[in-house]
Amino acid sequence: MSKYSLDYLDHLESEAIHIFREVAGQFERPALLFSGGKDSITLVQLALKAFRPGKFPFPLVHIDTGHNFPEALAYRDELAKRLGEKLIVRNVGDTIKAKNLTEPKGKFASRNALQTFTLLDTIEEFKFDACIGGARRDEEKARAKERIFSVRDEFGQWDPKLQRPELWNTYNGKISKGENVRVFPISNWTELDVWNYIRREKIDLPSIYFSHERDVIDHEGQLVAVSEFIKLDETDKVLRKNVRYRTVGDMTCTAAVESRADNIDDIISEITATKTSERGETRIDDKVSEAAMEDRKKNGYF
Repeated sequence: MSKYSLDYLDHLESEAIHIFREVAGQFERPALLFSGGKDSITLVQLALKAFRPGKFPFPLVHIDTGHNFPEALAYRDELAKRLGEKLIVRNVGDTIKAKNLTEPKGKFASRNALQTFTLLDTIEEFKFDACIGGARRDEEKARAKERIFSVRDEFGQWDPKLQRPELWNTYNGKISKGENVRVFPISNWTELDVWNYIRREKIDLPSIYFSHERDVIDHEGQLVAVSEFIKLDETDKVLRKNVRYRTVGDMTCTAAVESRADNIDDIISEITATKTSERGETRIDDKVSEAAMEDRKKNGYF
């Protein structure tokens, strides 16, 4: 008798596909938040396995701050066109004008916190009752607190003390009018799991994830790309280095790591050896305070 067994990537994939299908079964107007980063790209691959040959039961939605890496935006547009799936883009700059919000100032004037306003407006505009995202528990301690189905109140706020049990892979998507659910199909994955899955599935990624030459400045030990969105001081020394990105956010708040890894196998070797999480090593916005991410999530951030 032949024996059939699943490796750990098969188990993770199966769980994620189950979550996608639960979303399709329980919600009327879901959306998949897609930025062109590796985690949301992985979500698209999982959605293809969950729903093809049919169309996705949700659009791809990107909240564009206007400070994105051009490589990620080009990938976003190409992927949506290639798959023939609907892509909705809403811009934080438009929200700033419409709501007369204060534009952030300073050396790294990040619009990250203002994304919340645009996201909540987009949810209201399209009446989304579930938003699927690529957050993982290993990224940051606030995300480690969150369930796979995370309920937000009518103001888009998250209360870490009001978490629903998720026993035996049973997910409760029941919500009251005005509430919505944030759903995290790869919550149980690690950064290394994502890269091993990308290698196994032969998933194409934006070139920014692989080693390339870029002008950067060294800011408190972090290599930040020189761009029109940051203000250089007289003391800043522009360096030309071989770098890659472990995570892709805004150019104003995401640092690169020095690396010669220009292929997936070398990247996996680097990740295996590192002792620092991707956000811990590269995200400037998480260093504002010990509870920076949790505070943003409570206010409606994804």
